[in-house]
Amino acid sequence: MRIAILKRNKCQPRKCEYECIKYCPMVQTGAETVVQGGDGKPVISEELCEGCGICIKKCPFTAISIIGLPEELKGEETHRYGENGFVLYGMPIPKAGKITGMIGENGIGKSTAIKILSGLQVPNMGKVEVEAEAKASWDEIIKKYAGSTLQNYFDKLSKGKIKVAYKPQYVDAIPEFFDGKVYELLESTDETGVSKQLVRAFELEEAMQNDIKELSGGELQRVAVIGSMIRDADFYFFDEITPYLDIYQRVKVAKGIKDVLKDKAKAVVVVEHDLAILDMLADYVHQLYGEPGGYGVVTMPKSTNRGINEYLSGFLQAENVRIRDKPIEFSAHPPREKREERSVFIEYDGFEKKYGGDGFVLEAKPGSIEEGEVLGIVGKNAIGKSTFVKVLAGETEPTIGKKALTGLAGSWGGAPQSFDISVSYKPQYIKGELDMKVKDFIYSLKEESSEADVIDVLHPLGISEIEEKNIKELSGGELQSVAIAACLCHDASLYMLDEPSAHLDVEQKVRLIKTVRRYAERRGVSMLIVDHDIYLIDLLSDRLMVFDGEPGVRGEIKGCFEMREGMDLFLKDLSVTFRRDESSLRPRINKIGSAKDREQKEKGKYYYL
Repeated sequence: MRIAILKRNKCQPRKCEYECIKYCPMVQTGAETVVQGGDGKPVISEELCEGCGICIKKCPFTAISIIGLPEELKGEETHRYGENGFVLYGMPIPKAGKITGMIGENGIGKSTAIKILSGLQVPNMGKVEVEAEAKASWDEIIKKYAGSTLQNYFDKLSKGKIKVAYKPQYVDAIPEFFDGKVYELLESTDETGVSKQLVRAFELEEAMQNDIKELSGGELQRVAVIGSMIRDADFYFFDEITPYLDIYQRVKVAKGIKDVLKDKAKAVVVVEHDLAILDMLADYVHQLYGEPGGYGVVTMPKSTNRGINEYLSGFLQAENVRIRDKPIEFSAHPPREKREERSVFIEYDGFEKKYGGDGFVLEAKPGSIEEGEVLGIVGKNAIGKSTFVKVLAGETEPTIGKKALTGLAGSWGGAPQSFDISVSYKPQYIKGELDMKVKDFIYSLKEESSEADVIDVLHPLGISEIEEKNIKELSGGELQSVAIAACLCHDASLYMLDEPSAHLDVEQKVRLIKTVRRYAERRGVSMLIVDHDIYLIDLLSDRLMVFDGEPGVRGEIKGCFEMREGMDLFLKDLSVTFRRDESSLRPRINKIGSAKDREQKEKGKYYYL
């Protein structure tokens, strides 16, 4: 079985000579294998295509993919986005009284599946000839799933006998559809009478009188989650709940969603890239594999532990499918163990940064960064982490004291010699406003990017796959990858990345982790990483800088700690415990109140026993 995919955002027929038609062997024999469509873009006949791959190689914009699929997928199409468009095979199965998780790359069909289940999109069963109506008949859909749980589900959905609540993936669009105060939005949608309780639990009291358009990303995310939870629905669908949230807020939101199931008749489906939170939340998971933008296949449900471990290993046993060349491996110890051989590389002065008369104040004591280390930075939102790196990067001036970074060289041979520090900084919030190609932007940063940059940064981060795209057209994950690459392509002594995992899927986070670790080790540079993804912090960090204080009021640095000491402090404040998975060694959040959770808290060992 073979499918042909045309990436329409890449295809530019006005700038090519229709090489896909010109060089196709079947076209040369007289067959209409590739023809010009009504919009000027090519249409590829999957029935006539021989799969020679010539059109793929000849297309100057790499807009064509010819994909061979197992024959057993034939007839299993759930939805297709037009001729030569993305295809989704299979569907996740929500269960009453359970939380269903979905794990997979961006562009693999997770949001499509959740929209179909919530009734926002009617599937066409892969029949693109009915695309004009954007749906197949409900009778056909129900018949397709005869004998399965989904038959009854779609039957009730088609008759309006199922009520659903849906939290969209991109909460940034909410202000475009609602104009008013936060409390007005929640009051108008509260069908269960628990909105005030959830507002307190999610610490949103101070935002209630604010206009929706004035909310930060984290506040908007929590409002969107509450807005779905207060619906009196049968099925609840959450498309990514962690973006913009710190780890404290993520855990509180996860606990709130679990409370939905106090009514055992209700069901929850969650799409999430933070594996620690997904592991904590889900009762079982569906894996999605395939080719982003090409096709996606939904597996049968598996236990959460097995599903995540298989996904990380890269081999799905029941499906006999390998989705990754190498497994994602975890270490039972911090990445670097011989800490006694490290020398102080950079020292910074103490300072204070204050915003306004009675505004937020950050107090930072003098400290140091070790040579070649990756220093993880953790703490709540609005507690000064971004302010700290901005001051060190020279992006903002301190109120008291001065930003002074001193490099210390030659510390092994007697008295260290000081040198000037060059800094490269990736900010927390990124705007894709440049009207230029990714390739032109990256190469404009330096007169000429070295081969080392291509090998160490651009290729591992997948920049070569999107280099012809305009920056304005990039997705959130693609824009984040470009910003990280831009930061690392600068020659510097110290690199600072503020929330580099935001909008990245699991695969992209793996690439980020490998790239950053290899970059620091090969080039002997130091890095500061601010992030809320506990997996990423656990895999990347040599030491941990822990922030404390009161969000929006004051912040301070507790200190730089070895991983165990720092994580124990951090997790104790969070009131969660971690354990290692026995087979994969990945960090797992213990179920709150479980025997393991109680045991570790009694021993004061929050970060593994």
